[in-house]
Amino acid sequence: MKKIDEKRIDDLMSQLTLEEKITMIHGEGIFQSGGVPRLGIPPMKMSDGPMGVRKEFALDSWINIGTTDDYVSYLPSNSAIASTWNRKMAYNMGKVLGAEARGRGKDIILAPGINIKRSPLCGRNFEYMSEDPRVIEEMAVPLIKGIQENDVAACVKHLAANNQETDRLKVDTYLDERTLREIYLPGFKAAIDKGESHTIMGAYNRLYGEHCSQSRFLLTKLLREEWNYDGAAISDWGGVHDTKEAAESGLDIEMSVGADFDNYYMAKPLLEAVRKGEIDEEHINKKVRNILRTMLRLNMLGEDRKNRASGTYNSRNHHEEILSCAEESIILLKNEENRLPLNTKDIKTLAVIGQNAERLHAGGGGSAEIKALYEISPLLGLKMQLGGNTEIRYAKGYFIPAKKEKKLNWQQDSLDSEAISRNESKSRTKKARQEELLREAVELAKSTDDVIVFLGLDHEYDVEGRDRKDMKLPYGQDRLVKEVLAVNPNAVVVIVAGSPVEMSSWSDKAKAIVWSYYAGMEGGNALAKVLLGDINPSGKLAESFPKNLMDSPAHKLGEFGIHNKVIYNEGVYVGYRYYDSNNIDVEFPFGHGLSYTTFEYVNLSVTHDESTIADDVEVRIRVTIKNTGKVYGAETVQIYVADKEASVPRPIHELKGFTKVFLEPGEEQTVELSLYKDSFGFYDVEKHCFVAEAGDFEIQVGSSSRDIRLSETVKLNREYRYN
Repeated sequence: MKKIDEKRIDDLMSQLTLEEKITMIHGEGIFQSGGVPRLGIPPMKMSDGPMGVRKEFALDSWINIGTTDDYVSYLPSNSAIASTWNRKMAYNMGKVLGAEARGRGKDIILAPGINIKRSPLCGRNFEYMSEDPRVIEEMAVPLIKGIQENDVAACVKHLAANNQETDRLKVDTYLDERTLREIYLPGFKAAIDKGESHTIMGAYNRLYGEHCSQSRFLLTKLLREEWNYDGAAISDWGGVHDTKEAAESGLDIEMSVGADFDNYYMAKPLLEAVRKGEIDEEHINKKVRNILRTMLRLNMLGEDRKNRASGTYNSRNHHEEILSCAEESIILLKNEENRLPLNTKDIKTLAVIGQNAERLHAGGGGSAEIKALYEISPLLGLKMQLGGNTEIRYAKGYFIPAKKEKKLNWQQDSLDSEAISRNESKSRTKKARQEELLREAVELAKSTDDVIVFLGLDHEYDVEGRDRKDMKLPYGQDRLVKEVLAVNPNAVVVIVAGSPVEMSSWSDKAKAIVWSYYAGMEGGNALAKVLLGDINPSGKLAESFPKNLMDSPAHKLGEFGIHNKVIYNEGVYVGYRYYDSNNIDVEFPFGHGLSYTTFEYVNLSVTHDESTIADDVEVRIRVTIKNTGKVYGAETVQIYVADKEASVPRPIHELKGFTKVFLEPGEEQTVELSLYKDSFGFYDVEKHCFVAEAGDFEIQVGSSSRDIRLSETVKLNREYRYN
């Protein structure tokens, strides 16, 4: 973290009144804290979110006040960025996001979201990166660094164990300390230690009985005392529930959703408590110091402002970078008989079926919504790429009901017999329309050689504040794809979504399946380029795709969506750690992603050195990767470690390293990676630290967690401890 001249802070602190200090530690606008104009201390201006800078709101309400000046670039979701497995791509997206935030005059961008994908049902999974803490560490750090190059603070979120939207303001989460330390905290620790994130956001949920945004355990003991964090900690909007608890925790800024700013918990109620001697003013002083320190890091004060980055938004370079990321994020899940890429020279007529071909996603999802300058749909992308020599025929395929208007009194409607009759009539109309759209799509599939079916979710399902009820495709899409495949077995299936969906009722019949997370404003172009062979797909899953919901350990072993209290009984066995350890069949495994070419792994060499680095071990891995196909492509080489003789139960293997290799046909490259003690240990609850025990460890090198190509055993001769 950038060192700051604390004397400058001392000087400002000596001039601030208690009232002014209180002003600085709570919202005085929906998206800004209070400032002190007489001392040249500005407010901290903030914005959502992970996929771009959110539209401009009035200071005291959720009313959009922008005209045409707050349209911005729409970035790939964090799930899409993670599926590139490319650290440079994460850094580039961070640079774009930071420049756009600064260009809009923001000081803090509320991103990235790095919570673990514990359940496939979580409504905000599309905002997050992975089920695996090492992927999150490796991808979040460069993203944060890219953001902060622009004199904008990243605000990594949400600390901690924030893994469901159901009852998100009150659900109390319980998990053992080992699980918390091994699975749910590493991303946050890396964001602070390696990414040097200037700010961090608390979560809505409770952990061990405490609301996370005012938790003394999380924000004081862990964040401040153990991790020595001296940046600014910000509450989630409305995440504070008690004045004394918030004041005496490591929280610095309370934000909320209402305009009654003076009556926030850390506003007048706190001022009065300090005056009465109920709360020590030193708690407020610590908060203000953290805020001032963050401002100095962002060149917000005094003469520093002359050197502050200005940023920019909607530049052509940003759009090109977004396209590149989208292209690398797309995942080829299945490709029997080399069905893809489509041969553009032979396509005279192309049938495009399913409304996710034309739907735009930027404007939904909750706080991730973006007022996008533009968004290319897959249908538009295909038409732009193919041009006028190919006729594209489009069929909606399924019915999507219009959004329901909020009723002033739903109970009154429920007692209204005429309203019930109207609803029954609408239901009959909906069913008839669904059948009509289905028949139209099936007839089109019968009469066209090349067919692409676009399925998936939208932001009625991938959305803040609400979890999905199941993993099924909505709007009758399962029936659509089964009937299309029945009349045209060569139909290509493309899924656009933010979370896994059930596919087992039709996946064995589909020859080709392509997956795209919400990939930003250029997502449609990227998909078209992959389908037509201009881009060789190289994305890989950063989460497992289970066959059905009850295979998921969060639901089979743990609890999810239960009112008031949730227990993570699955422990460290999250995602592939559970599926692989228990040999559970999955639809597609963690790390999976095919290519239009093939790769050979040869000549694995594993050596280790326990003498050169003080109190550490270096395990050096060398392996040669060769492109054995006919087209240029990229392969992500994944390194898993299996502890062969652990003193505690451990997963069968865990991802500990990866690198992405780009190769021409016939080209080979030897890649080298090193692992250290933090790749071999587990958290010992008795010793209160991580421990890498002496003994044998298998180093596995593969293309996914279920596709291990080579392995070799290494022996650690001593025990290592670390935090």
